[in-house]
Amino acid sequence: MIQPRLFVVSAPSGAGKTTLCRRLRQEVPDVAYSVSFTTRPPRPGEVEGMDYHFVSLDRFEAMIEAGEFLEWAHFIDHFSGTARKTVQTHLDRGRHVLADVDVVGARQIKAAYPDAVTIFVVPPSFRELIRRLNSRGTETPEQRQKRLDQARVEIRARTMFEYLVINDDLDQATMGLIHIIRAEGLCMPRDEGFWTRFFEDAP
Repeated sequence: MIQPRLFVVSAPSGAGKTTLCRRLRQEVPDVAYSVSFTTRPPRPGEVEGMDYHFVSLDRFEAMIEAGEFLEWAHFIDHFSGTARKTVQTHLDRGRHVLADVDVVGARQIKAAYPDAVTIFVVPPSFRELIRRLNSRGTETPEQRQKRLDQARVEIRARTMFEYLVINDDLDQATMGLIHIIRAEGLCMPRDEGFWTRFFEDAP
């Protein structure tokens, strides 16, 4: 039996983690995806309930007050968060769970789930990160500069992560992520539940 794991993927803006996670979901449909809640408006091509749950600030604040988030953070001009119940339900059903969060969120999740597997995604260089942010064309120059400043802070936090995926070629980066998930799923179980079930019918 595969041991279900919570995989936490983080990256600075422009590294392509959302595209990478979307590709992973297509390649490995048995991995459950934790759809985050956000107060920002949808970007072109984003779908409600698939990419994010797009909610009002009032709704988000009510969820914070009710303790519904496993992690949440304020990033530049919006809030985002991961629902606690969604993650735990998938784990209880024996499924791997993929959470796409920022570095602050990854730190909060790791505190709540010490066995969570943390993965940091970066482009091949900071220059490439700048190019990708500039090419998106969805933000003002001031917003892009804020994201670059934040990226420097997030990259300095890289030592808290267990794995690094360099997103230069999407196919290779996706395979790297798949290899991590497959290998971690075969790790020795970290609790005694498996061995209790293993021996329950032993003579």
